[in-house]
Amino acid sequence: MSDQQRSDIARLEPLIDEFVGQSESYYRRVFSTMLSAPGYKFTLNWVAALLGPIWFGARGLWNWFLGVLLLETAAYIQIGMGLFGDLGAAQRDRADSIQATLDLRYQQLEAAEASGSTSTVESLQRAAESLETALVDAQAAATAADATGLWFIGGGLLALAIVKFGVAALSNWTLEKQFARWRSDSTVTAGWSTNRMIAAAVMTVGTVVVSAAQFAQPTAFAVLAEFPTDGNYRLAVGDWIQEGFDWLRRSGRGVFDTITAGMRNLLDAIEVVLVDTPWPVVGFVILMLAYLSAGPRVAIFTAVALAYLGLLDFWEKAMTTVALLGAAALISITLGIPFGVFCARRPKVFSVVRPILDFMQSMPSFVYLIPVVAFIGSGKPAGVVATMIFGSPPVIRFTVLGLQQVPETIREAALAFGATPRYLLWRVELPLAAKTIMAGVNQTILLSLAMVVVASLIGAQGLGEDVLEALQFAAAGQGLLAGLAILFCALILDRIVAGKGK
Repeated sequence: MSDQQRSDIARLEPLIDEFVGQSESYYRRVFSTMLSAPGYKFTLNWVAALLGPIWFGARGLWNWFLGVLLLETAAYIQIGMGLFGDLGAAQRDRADSIQATLDLRYQQLEAAEASGSTSTVESLQRAAESLETALVDAQAAATAADATGLWFIGGGLLALAIVKFGVAALSNWTLEKQFARWRSDSTVTAGWSTNRMIAAAVMTVGTVVVSAAQFAQPTAFAVLAEFPTDGNYRLAVGDWIQEGFDWLRRSGRGVFDTITAGMRNLLDAIEVVLVDTPWPVVGFVILMLAYLSAGPRVAIFTAVALAYLGLLDFWEKAMTTVALLGAAALISITLGIPFGVFCARRPKVFSVVRPILDFMQSMPSFVYLIPVVAFIGSGKPAGVVATMIFGSPPVIRFTVLGLQQVPETIREAALAFGATPRYLLWRVELPLAAKTIMAGVNQTILLSLAMVVVASLIGAQGLGEDVLEALQFAAAGQGLLAGLAILFCALILDRIVAGKGK
């Protein structure tokens, strides 16, 4: 260690004393060794090894507390099973079941001998002999399992020793890393807290005792095996929610009818373009879009995909699917981008909206069908609404992200040259965020297409019907062909939108 390093460490000693809170001389010596050169330095902290997760909790290292707690709990479970567990319980239960069956066979055998049925007697004798052999094997297995208690104890002690040694070897290193963060950020947890130690001890003892007791004696503590609840709670809450749905449906019938009519008119208009228009015209327009957006290679792929849809009689259903998708995506994008701009301008609003978007993206797609059917009914409009709800979060998130990533220096330069808020948005921010926003549009379209099969459950027509029918009748070939048709629709849209964004 050079004189400069000794001088630097000497200047850090007051900070080390303030940070560690106790055993200052020990940690000054340990930290001086670690700070002399970067990287891990092997040291052993036997106090940390003895206390285990309690030491990490008292130091505020809660991530390490949880990991060490889980490892030590697993070791204590092994020890508890070896000391108090009924290791042969499963085999004894199997032996009891075999014994009951064997007794029944004996009774049947006596009845068969009394009736003089030779063939039945021989069959029952063979069955009884087989059961007797199985009974002996189960009893032997139970005895052998009971004898493995010492192995469980030994394995648990070995695992506990390994964990303790790992804690001893890593604890000083983790504390030194926390000290380095604390020097630059005063909000980082420092010192030794008695309150944290008590909380960590309570959590540790509770976790170890409860886990070891449950695994050692699964039937002794029924409250640990099943959550204490009453099945009537779910029924009562479900009835309350159903009443709420009924009230909303009655009160908002006019609103829901208006939404349904609007969705149906939009769908009809798009279907007139895609379904009623001659197929050569529709195919030509799609090929031109692919060529102009992404080039000749994508245009060739699009031609092959469209030929697949036409030759295998998927054309009309594919266009119906794209119409449903287009209606849902059009509404999602038309409403999502302005709403994303609004949220980007008002972070407090977005902090409220973000959990709602998380909920919309985390909710399983099938669950969306429940309120949609309750309020909208079944059919194509319901499919559009369910698809719109499932696919709208990405375009909102990506719009906010794109606008937030615009460098602040560019905004300041535009304002310095006299840009108005409208000019700043349309001529500066949106062009710079366009690539990110188009990625959100692409994700919205693909997520909407992913709802095709799900929406078919509530009467939305299209390729999803063929996939659903194939699932119902186990028609693997037809289902695969329909799935490939959906895949080609998704790839065509993805390449066109991605190419346009590029």
